[in-house]
Amino acid sequence: MEIVILEKIYGDRSGFEKLNRKLKSLIGDLEISWKVGITQRQWAKISLEGEDEEVSTNLIREEFGEIPYKLSAVEEGRICKGRFVDLGKIGYGVYVDIGIFSPVPKDALIPLYYLKSTFGEKPVRRMIREFGWIDYLPVEVEVKKVEFGTREIEVEFTKKQLAKINKWLNDGHDKIFIAGTVSENVEKALIETGHSRDVIRLEELGLMETLLVLKKDTQAPGIIKEIGPYLKPAVFGAIKFPSDYL
Repeated sequence: MEIVILEKIYGDRSGFEKLNRKLKSLIGDLEISWKVGITQRQWAKISLEGEDEEVSTNLIREEFGEIPYKLSAVEEGRICKGRFVDLGKIGYGVYVDIGIFSPVPKDALIPLYYLKSTFGEKPVRRMIREFGWIDYLPVEVEVKKVEFGTREIEVEFTKKQLAKINKWLNDGHDKIFIAGTVSENVEKALIETGHSRDVIRLEELGLMETLLVLKKDTQAPGIIKEIGPYLKPAVFGAIKFPSDYL
C-alpha cells in the first residue's frame, strides 16, 4: 500500500530522517514496515507492507493528510494544503502545487485580481518580495473554480491563511522563512552563530519549512547572512520592517 502525504522532501533531504522518526512514533508499534520516497514533484511517498497496512495508512492520513492525486477529486469549495511553486515566473498571479498528478500534473492559480483586491494595487513580484514568499512555503487555499476541459484550477487563500499572512505583515517583527532543511538544523545554526537570543519564536510550518519571528529591532537580512552558510542549500525569504516601526 502506498500513500502520498502533504509534505515535501527536497533541499538537504534531512526530511527523510525526520519523517522516519515521526512514523516510528506514530506506527512503530504496529505490524508494519515502511519505506519513505518522493514523487516526481517531491511530495513524500510512504510505501507500507504488513498485517497492519490499513490501520497504518489511516493513521498516516489522519496525521499528515493526503494529496488529491486527481483533478476530478478537486471540487469547488474544497480546502487544500499546498506549496508555492515557480514564484515570480509569471505576472498574472502565483501558483500553488496542491498535489494534482492525473490526468497530468497541474498547479492551482491564485489569480492577480484576487491578490490585488486582497493586498492592494502592486505587482505580483513586489508582493512576493515584500511578503517574504518563497517556493515550497506551505499555504492553505480554497478552490474557487475548476475547468475540467482546460484543466485550470483557481484558488484563494482561506480565511485562516489570510489571517496568518496579515498577522505576519502587521505585528512589527521581522520574520525569516526558511525552506529546504528541518527546524532542528535551523536551531543548530542559530546556536552556532549566537543568534538564538534574537528569535522570539520558531514555528514549524511543514516538515522542511520553518518560520523565525525575530525580536523587535532585530533585522532579518543580518540574521540570514549569519546563518545562511550553515543551512545550504536552504532558501530564505524575509518580512522586513523599518527599525522605527511602531
